[in-house]
Amino acid sequence: MVKKMRFKKTFILLLCSLLSGCAGQSSGLQIFSRLFGGTPETVKVQKGDTLYSIAKRYDMSILELIELNGIDSPNQLYVGQVLKTTSAKSYVVKRGDTLASIARRYQTTYQDLAKQNNLKAPYHLNVGQKLTINGQKENTASSAGQKTTANAKKSTTSAASQSTTSVSVKRSAKFVWPVSGKVISTFGATGKGRKNDGINISAPLGTAVKAGDKGVVAYAGNGLKGFGNLILIKHPDGYITAYAHTDQMLVKKGQNVARGEKIATVGKTGGVTTPQLHFEVRAGKKAVNPKNYLP
Repeated sequence: MVKKMRFKKTFILLLCSLLSGCAGQSSGLQIFSRLFGGTPETVKVQKGDTLYSIAKRYDMSILELIELNGIDSPNQLYVGQVLKTTSAKSYVVKRGDTLASIARRYQTTYQDLAKQNNLKAPYHLNVGQKLTINGQKENTASSAGQKTTANAKKSTTSAASQSTTSVSVKRSAKFVWPVSGKVISTFGATGKGRKNDGINISAPLGTAVKAGDKGVVAYAGNGLKGFGNLILIKHPDGYITAYAHTDQMLVKKGQNVARGEKIATVGKTGGVTTPQLHFEVRAGKKAVNPKNYLP
């Protein structure tokens, strides 16, 4: 056992030293798939992939990837090989739990959690019920908070009521407009088989871009081709807003932002030639019409 662990540590150090040049090759396309669609359960090895690049792409450690797939040598990796990237975990529902609170604890969305467990709205949960959670790590701070909340519950009835109201698909408040200007491209089909997952708003270069609501910056960078400088904000209720083609980005990944806070300035980065903001709203992984969520 000791010999096996020593081999794995040596193996990982060797990979990191030999393959460190692959660190910047993670495709920007996976940023959206990870944030909007979650990590896939399996991935197929493509030409040029390494254990290092795959682990980085899906926010895993190389050791997790190795142990999950029983890999003993880097030579085992080949094009077309299917690798596991998630391991299913089970969670037993406790008194006071809601689908939303469990999703927060495991850093996922209630929509994904409902889909994994074939749950339908209004998502009633029963104490003792087992839920499958694919490849999500528990947020211990959230878990501690949930224990406090559970102790404060007075009855099973109030817990059931909470499970219904806290996971409503409709937002209790609208997002604020991220920028003032003319909508030059609307949500939906744009012709030639193309679709706009958001809206594009024309505004002068340098105009302030505001956060639609409070949340945490999940991404701030320019790794997604065509979107230029892009900011993604994850909101407490599972919604995500995207702000693309910006000029200056004034926030960083992991930063908490307030509703209406200035997060960037309007630019013309990415695949546009005039100053504008591309704005998206996503309910979990589903793109929804931003105009339905704006005042």
